[in-house]
Amino acid sequence: MQKMIGLVALGLALSLGAAQAAGPKEKASPAAAGQQSRMKDCNAEARSKALKGDERKAFMSECLKKK
Repeated sequence: MQKMIGLVALGLALSLGAAQAAGPKEKASPAAAGQQSRMKDCNAEARSKALKGDERKAFMSECLKKK
C-alpha cells in the first residue's frame, strides 16, 4: 500500500513539473534584454582577447559598467 501511495505521489509530482515547464514563456523586460545584449558583447570581446580567471572577471565587470 505504501508503495502505491509513493508511486502516485511521484507521478503527481512529475506531471505537475511537466505542466509547469510547458507553461507560456514570459518576455524579458527591456532592461533585462539590454543586460543580456551587453553580456553577449562583453563575452565575445573577452573571448577574442583570450582572457581567463581574474583577468576575465575584472574585464567583464568593467565592460558591463561602461555600456
